[in-house]
Amino acid sequence: MVTRLTSFTTLGVGAVPIDIEIGVLPAGGEPKFSIVGLGDAAIQESKQRVQMAMKASGYRMPMGRHINVNLAPAHIKKTGSRFDLAIALGMMMASGAAHIDESELSKTAFVGELAFDGTLRRITGALACVIAAKKLGYSQIVVPFLNGPEAALVPEMRIIAAESLKDTVAYLQKEKEPPIIETPAAGKAPQATVDFADVRGQAAAKRALEIAAAGGHNVLLSGAPGSGKTLLANALRSILPPLTRDESLEVTGIYSIANLLPDDVPLLMERPLRAVHHTASGVAIVGGGQHPMPGEISLAHRGVLFLDELAEFPPQVLEVLRQPIEDRKITINRAQGSVTFPADFILVAAMNPPKYSSSSEVKMKRRISAPLLDRIDLTIDIQPVEIADLQGARDPNIETSAIIAARVLRARSLQIKRFKGKKISTNKEMSVRDLELLCPLDTQSALLLRNAAERLQFSARTYHRTIKVARTIADLAGDDAIGVKHVAEALQYRQALGI
Repeated sequence: MVTRLTSFTTLGVGAVPIDIEIGVLPAGGEPKFSIVGLGDAAIQESKQRVQMAMKASGYRMPMGRHINVNLAPAHIKKTGSRFDLAIALGMMMASGAAHIDESELSKTAFVGELAFDGTLRRITGALACVIAAKKLGYSQIVVPFLNGPEAALVPEMRIIAAESLKDTVAYLQKEKEPPIIETPAAGKAPQATVDFADVRGQAAAKRALEIAAAGGHNVLLSGAPGSGKTLLANALRSILPPLTRDESLEVTGIYSIANLLPDDVPLLMERPLRAVHHTASGVAIVGGGQHPMPGEISLAHRGVLFLDELAEFPPQVLEVLRQPIEDRKITINRAQGSVTFPADFILVAAMNPPKYSSSSEVKMKRRISAPLLDRIDLTIDIQPVEIADLQGARDPNIETSAIIAARVLRARSLQIKRFKGKKISTNKEMSVRDLELLCPLDTQSALLLRNAAERLQFSARTYHRTIKVARTIADLAGDDAIGVKHVAEALQYRQALGI
């Protein structure tokens, strides 16, 4: 007899269905328990977990039999321990230890890791598995109890959150009802720890970050140590628009797969801020590994990626950022296939100029390439704050993050209206064709931009990115058309940094 159940393995930030086929045959010699189907070490070790869990739950293993488990399709590499529950249930049914109605199985998917005592442990990637199950037409899914709130984020899906193998069988046999798992409410995002009002001086830098937040543009802050670069980068998150429900699900799914989702937070409501040290490897930043996992650029999806001491990063690490900055995603190729992770973030880089750094100007030029600088929309030379400004009382008229965030939100609303019907939502995402249709320049603006581009030897990418920044500046002002003043301000942020 062969029993079939459905489980899932994660692939990128999604999940694909895996058929768990269990066959129990008479043993001519020693009984065997084998698992085939390109599973990793965690899957092979499930044999021990399943046997101990069944015994602890009061179920007998098939005696004198060959137990064969096939994970299909065979060509997909399977990882993790989330198949334990399906394997155990399939073995029990194939051997007659448990009887579950076929109609119940046909509408149910299973994910869960078994402990030796028969309880179900929390798994990674539960949200992706539930989303995939719903797309395939399953009406219910069994998940570990601790994954219940995360799984309940998917609407119109019955979540059976079980604490143990024994409970799962009881629920499927209708002997008792599973606990009701309420869909987590979309609460308010946590308050940012750094407010723009806490940053003394630096009016030009604050303005640049406001533009970056409004249009999703990348920023480079260059200045002396202690001038406030890190503080400004941390304050940026406080003026970004709140995550939409769909964006929250995206970010939550990534953190679930990366095993970084807090136990008590089923839905992430705060835009991520990932600060990366210059000793981080290329794999840590863009993702990858033997079983590809999201890197820092994907963990910063819909938020901010902060690279401090930019000139200290190895050139090969910085160069791998070029493609994801442009495409807002990263594709990792392996022998088993390709995996794509989202990477739509605002890059904020900080560095000390050569006179304040251990890196010479020549060394900086070798490390920070022109193509990478091309992808940075706003560059700001930050001057140290005067001591008098630090000692004086705070200006009561200084703008708080809440005031700036309101302007940013209005500008974003204009962009959403402008791009209605398109698969983009911010100015940074516009293609060259979009710029031609949506961002025409009047005669004076076009002449100013042309003269500056010729004098400063702009590349085509820099030219187009300058128009995008000008469009964002116009959005912040509430202006329908791009004017000379918008282009002029955008050009101010294309200053040379002495590298």
